[in-house]
Amino acid sequence: MAVSSCPCPNYSAAAAAFSPSFGCRSDPSGTDQPSHGRFSCRVNSVRHGTASFLGGGMQSLILKFPPNFMRQLSTKARRNCSNIGVAQVVAASWSNNSATGIPSAAANATAAAAATIPAAEPVELIDGDEVAVVEGPEENELVQLEDLTNDLTYSSFLSSDGSLAIHAGERLGRGIVTDAITTPVVNTSAYFFKKTSELIDFKEKRRASFEYGRYGNPTTVVAEEKISALEGAESTLIMASGMCASTVMLMALVPAGGHLVTTTDCYRKTRIFIETILPKMGITATVIDPADMEALESALEKNNVSLFFTESPTNPLFRCVDIELVSELCHRNGALVCIDGTFATPLNQKALTLGADLILHSATKFIGGHNDVLAGCISGSTKLVSEIRNLHHILGGTLNPNAAYLIIRGMKTLHLRVQQQNSTALRMAELLEAHPKVKRVYYPGLPSHPEHHIAKRQMTGFGGVVSFEIDGDLMTTVKFVDSLKIPYIAPSFGGCESIVDQPAIMSYWDLAQSEREKYGIKDNLVRFSFGVEDFDDLKADILQALETI
Repeated sequence: MAVSSCPCPNYSAAAAAFSPSFGCRSDPSGTDQPSHGRFSCRVNSVRHGTASFLGGGMQSLILKFPPNFMRQLSTKARRNCSNIGVAQVVAASWSNNSATGIPSAAANATAAAAATIPAAEPVELIDGDEVAVVEGPEENELVQLEDLTNDLTYSSFLSSDGSLAIHAGERLGRGIVTDAITTPVVNTSAYFFKKTSELIDFKEKRRASFEYGRYGNPTTVVAEEKISALEGAESTLIMASGMCASTVMLMALVPAGGHLVTTTDCYRKTRIFIETILPKMGITATVIDPADMEALESALEKNNVSLFFTESPTNPLFRCVDIELVSELCHRNGALVCIDGTFATPLNQKALTLGADLILHSATKFIGGHNDVLAGCISGSTKLVSEIRNLHHILGGTLNPNAAYLIIRGMKTLHLRVQQQNSTALRMAELLEAHPKVKRVYYPGLPSHPEHHIAKRQMTGFGGVVSFEIDGDLMTTVKFVDSLKIPYIAPSFGGCESIVDQPAIMSYWDLAQSEREKYGIKDNLVRFSFGVEDFDDLKADILQALETI
């Protein structure tokens, strides 16, 4: 008696097709359910001896289980149904590459999994009065999920960032055993071990597993792997917000009494942390113009610099640093380089490829892309990211798995959104620069931008946000902003909906005008984040608002 490829422990071999399907799903309530999730399987074929059961007669086929089958299912069969399901996922990858005739890592993993299919009590297949008994092999050890997925890569069949954004971290297996296309949300604060020996193996790094929600989550891992694939990074750590990522990174990599270099134009809360919190740890900073390489060399010579940290492009004036040159200078003096690439996105700029050690993003913005989630991430070498991760586990700025799900979902349209936003922003920057009621436009895609030559060399697109100065004072600019009909007046940027703000009011209103201007924040400055609305609609809205002033 041969049975189908259903990965349930009560069937022993593959068989031919029959039309009815039988749904076999592991019980999520059982104590032996793997913490990674569950796998759904179906019997698609049965053959009795050498005779095939085909046609309408098979519609009456039923599966009759012995009385103690549920007891068996509740102790060992469920968990192995899930584990063999992982082997099927890997086998799918092997079959895609089978034409080469060369066994892949996935094929080897599948063979290993098949060798450990456990036993269960006999199952009776009944067709009318005929009964056949299917025997299964003896019980064996669990197949570890991590053993099946660690070596899988995407380079063999995904060549574009757009495809990576959709499939990386998911297509070839993930830490959640499921046949769902979308990654499930694993809402749990802790993970259990079936016996103490498993816990000891985990503690002594012989067994990969999750332990506590603050240290990792299967849904979150998928988001991290997706970002790593886009950045070309060994490792990514995702946290509760972009500021969480920035602050934890700075505290982890700059020692007490150390020194860092940063730039004049940057997100205000980052500047506040560097100016007011780090000095309490004895950490000092040199602040330079983004284009002043002589100032950087001087700071590196005069101080024991641990880290150079800047945005590129910066916020809100979109200054760009020469990442390749900065990295060369810093590495020559033993300093690390971390670039905040939030405005660039992983699609428009590859900071790690240009020489940076770490790339940081506020995933709240373009990566999430829907104005509905807070998150931050850091990507780089496993060594550096692990140093940051160790402090993160102590401080606890953990991303909720529901937020990780939103990041994963948002990234699947990242390349489409960024393409539209790049196009709209460039066209609108050119239109604004030519308009008589606009004094100045800040956008790295314009030849008038001071670092346009750098942006052209290291960016493939110039981003979806444009800053510009209205020809008028604070209240004239307020009138323009209030006359716009499409964008929301709000902080943040990078979402599907256009957003506009006046930085002097939105971010610097607590400072006097003279203090604001020290940071380049003029009263007539507007920051416009273009969403994915139609260009002509946005153009008409901006032009009518300019006509009101």
